[in-house]
Amino acid sequence: MPGWAWLTDFTYTRGFLFRVLIKAVVLFIAVNVLFALVNPIPLLGKMSVYNVLVRGRERLPYGEHPAAYNLSLYSIDAMFASHVVSTPKPSGEYRVFLIGDSSTWGILLDNDETLAGMLNAANLQFDGRNARFYNLGYPILSATKDLLLLDYALRYHPDMVIWLISLDSLPMSDQLRPPLLQNNAANVRDLIARYGLPIDPNDPALVDPTFIDQTLVGQRRALADWLRLQLFGFAWQNTAIDQVYPDFNRPTNDFEAGDLAWSTFSEPAALTHDVLAFAMIDAGRAALDDIPLLIVNEPIYIADGANSDARYNLWYPRWAYDQYRQLLADHANTRDYAFLDVWDFIEPERFTDSPVHYDAVGTRRLSEQLAVVLSEIASR
Repeated sequence: MPGWAWLTDFTYTRGFLFRVLIKAVVLFIAVNVLFALVNPIPLLGKMSVYNVLVRGRERLPYGEHPAAYNLSLYSIDAMFASHVVSTPKPSGEYRVFLIGDSSTWGILLDNDETLAGMLNAANLQFDGRNARFYNLGYPILSATKDLLLLDYALRYHPDMVIWLISLDSLPMSDQLRPPLLQNNAANVRDLIARYGLPIDPNDPALVDPTFIDQTLVGQRRALADWLRLQLFGFAWQNTAIDQVYPDFNRPTNDFEAGDLAWSTFSEPAALTHDVLAFAMIDAGRAALDDIPLLIVNEPIYIADGANSDARYNLWYPRWAYDQYRQLLADHANTRDYAFLDVWDFIEPERFTDSPVHYDAVGTRRLSEQLAVVLSEIASR
């Protein structure tokens, strides 16, 4: 068979394979270099099956349990593209965004049990329009993380924003702790430049991708995460499961004698604006311009066990939390911010697995209180 004679020519075959290998390597390098130069990841992030082939998610993607049809990823574009907030705003809708930490997101709560879900069930009306509440909370406490998501969310035209914070949202030493911030260094530096934030733009916590990191090979995790999020959409459409509810331990009620530590402090000290990130709140207020903003000091678990006269809970010694509450109230009053302090509003038995996570009953109580305050703000 003359046509197959080349198979017996070892020298020719070796040369042929070598040329094929060289061409493949060159093509591989060229594709990776082109990928890094074009950087299609942001455009890809905006492409989503959600709100097109399947319904949008009620909260931003977070978590890694495979049974929850959910995952954590670093693409803010993809996160918001999967969320129902990215749908066009109806003419008769009064959009209210809820920004905050895992308590706002709704750890151990179904979507309809979250604060946004409860407020939507109340069928409120503001300014003659039907109020629609969007859950844009995201776990891990950091006011800078909240500001990053708030700044991005403005493109979806809110009519009001509710920003829930706690003391551990504000230590300057922890502002860049969330991986979402660390892996969106360019966005964080943009916020620093626009709002004059007191954060070092060269902080080593901010991840600067190398050229290799931006190639097709370097972006394989980002691509895989985007694809997984799209595939999970079909299971989410059929089940609405985006969180698994494991057994949990309730917040600690007893503490060691003499334990007064908080953040970087081992003993009581005077808290100042240099320690607490009030600048992030000011930046959020500035970003919103004339859009109403309500700042809420969210509820915390209040212990009554051993040495509870020194600590409210495992997170907060009384000396730090009491100063924080006063400083936050003074800051809001000085700048004429709408402010609501509901720190002791929910009974201890309503808290679940942390000092800021509460159950559906506690969430309902908070939603009812918020509904009254929001009506007053919207009518101004």
